[in-house]
Amino acid sequence: MGGAILHINGNFNFHFSCRSNLDRSRLPAKPAMVKFQPAESYWASVNAEIEASLRQAIPVKEPLVVFEPMHHLVSAAPPTTAPSLCIAACEVVGGRRDQAMAAASALLLMHAATYTHENLPLTDRPKIDHVFGPHIELQTGDGMIAFGFELLAKSIQPGQNNSDRILRVIIEISRAMGSEGVIDGQYCKILGTQSVGSDSCRVDWMKQAIEKIEGRLHACGAACGAMLGGGSEEEIEILRRYGFYVGMIQGMLELDKRKEKGSMEEVEELRNLALKELEVFESRKIEAISCFINV
Repeated sequence: MGGAILHINGNFNFHFSCRSNLDRSRLPAKPAMVKFQPAESYWASVNAEIEASLRQAIPVKEPLVVFEPMHHLVSAAPPTTAPSLCIAACEVVGGRRDQAMAAASALLLMHAATYTHENLPLTDRPKIDHVFGPHIELQTGDGMIAFGFELLAKSIQPGQNNSDRILRVIIEISRAMGSEGVIDGQYCKILGTQSVGSDSCRVDWMKQAIEKIEGRLHACGAACGAMLGGGSEEEIEILRRYGFYVGMIQGMLELDKRKEKGSMEEVEELRNLALKELEVFESRKIEAISCFINV
């Protein structure tokens, strides 16, 4: 199996082949030098604000059977940089952090819901600590998705004339999380995990899962941030591609950690492609958004 066609927002087809079909001759031998802000400091700052926003939006109150599981499952999910990338993209096009906070919070909720559904306490799932029963986790995961869209809808402010932007973001996140995005990626991951074929076949399935999950989620986050920050259509698509590369880099590195033959050469190619996308922003402060490929 080769690379998969990834349909992003219906505007263009992005072909990424992990074998690869990338035109290596056009890539520099080494990534361009960029002065990176330490990734941990930027993520820590932004993530703290996102978590504070969510704590305010989801107070622990009656009925506890609803709010306690939601709090726990959001914090139990592994970290993702898609929400903070949404903030960074908003800022790089000249927007304010608060303009993208609801979208970043929604992305974190969607990520947590996906992780919850993927790791329900069933016999064929990984053994992780479960505080609540499968029925609670299943329904809470569903509720987090709905609540994410509610947060976005509540962020519409007629005085700021942002309703069209919020609507676009709702559509973006719906597509990224749906049957052509994360849900499809989860299916590919199952096929990769249960594959009885060759190692290369299993790895190909896992790479397709990375495209659909990490790649698509980060592409969505970056595009949404650019939309909310008032970016042009060109800037939105540039940052969508940049977000996709960020997600692919992180997914490929995780694949490599699991000894699934992730290629560091492929990661370097992705870094080069990501840096190429940022060249249009060279006159702006790109240190914060650049740090997402400094992993």
